[in-house]
Amino acid sequence: MQQGPRKQWDLKYVSVRVCALKAHTYMHTLHRRPARRTSDSGRQRGWTSARLPQSETPLRARRARMRARPQVCQALLFALALQTGVCYGIKWLALSKTPAALALNQTQHCKQLEGLVSAQVQLCRSNLELMHTIVHAAREVMKACRRAFADMRWNCSSIELAPNYLLDLERGTRESAFVYALSAAAISHAIARACTSGDLPGCSCGPVPGEPPGPGNRWGGCADNLSYGLLMGAKFSDAPMKVKKTGSQANKLMRLHNSEVGRQALRASLEMKCKCHGVSGSCSIRTCWKGLQELRDVAADLKTRYLSATKVVHRPMGTRKHLVPKDLDIRPVKDSELIYLQSSPDFCMKNEKVGSHGTQDRQCNKTSHGSDSCDLMCCGRGYNPYTDRVVERCHCKYHWCCYVTCRRCERTVERYVCK
Repeated sequence: MQQGPRKQWDLKYVSVRVCALKAHTYMHTLHRRPARRTSDSGRQRGWTSARLPQSETPLRARRARMRARPQVCQALLFALALQTGVCYGIKWLALSKTPAALALNQTQHCKQLEGLVSAQVQLCRSNLELMHTIVHAAREVMKACRRAFADMRWNCSSIELAPNYLLDLERGTRESAFVYALSAAAISHAIARACTSGDLPGCSCGPVPGEPPGPGNRWGGCADNLSYGLLMGAKFSDAPMKVKKTGSQANKLMRLHNSEVGRQALRASLEMKCKCHGVSGSCSIRTCWKGLQELRDVAADLKTRYLSATKVVHRPMGTRKHLVPKDLDIRPVKDSELIYLQSSPDFCMKNEKVGSHGTQDRQCNKTSHGSDSCDLMCCGRGYNPYTDRVVERCHCKYHWCCYVTCRRCERTVERYVCK
């Protein structure tokens, strides 16, 4: 666990060294560039500085180059940042790899957690009791994302590389929009549920709704504390996007918007749940409370929004820049829709540069007409059929008292794998 900061330092060191080398090469090129001819072409020949006046002495020229070198370095680093779109917004999902041996009961443990920015480390120290719940939320994001996209070409497998993502999640893509939304929803969902189960000392059950529950119903039980979950979840998950000098402004706005879409989907999942009371199960009275749906249901809702996500551009509107739909810039972005800045590849072929693992060796459904069909999943390359024999228990019978006997049955299963 101690290797995270060292890796970040090594990356910064290498970036600075590479930048300095490029700046030195660039300035050396300027210094050795042939000068433009003047009217006195016979006097100005050979290799001289094209950017410095002839009146400059060698000492002044050297000082000018030294002053320009940091500016060139800054420009190179700025261009690199724009190219990669690096943001630390979902690097906290690396908490899913936190070893069970780490007790998380002392503030110094917060420094050992991978993928956190300084603001999240401070939140860890001041709310140490939340960290087990947040670690659980990170693991639930991994499972929910893989489950939701199991039938798609992009199957969310790159999320398991946290905190060192590929470009499918580093850039402002449709896929990163979904993961940001799901992550924001999952952390608030986990905290709200932890309040209900009594795992967090700082919160309890949610408030009793003000409206009547309906005829034959009464409010009771323990509601999920959604308000507390949203409050603490937003503080933690949005902290990286509020750090200055981290990524471009367009990426920050996009990620904050998608995170809020995830929390909105979580609010929409709050529903009334009831339990019957009465003689012999007559259900004459029902005790009801407000409870959240399972995270997989929230993920399914967000997947629907992913499929209809809107591409946006960062465009001046009035005195400030805003994200507006690229093709329909006559209307503002809706609060309920996922947005993205950069188009994604088709994910058919393996290309690590764009974060595509390809669909070779992926299993497809021959009879399906959806995204998991062999035509779509295999991108027209065809598929190989395989036949497997599966042995399983069957014809089970219960005997009084108290054991079960079963027979062993064998059946043939066909599966199809993309070429």
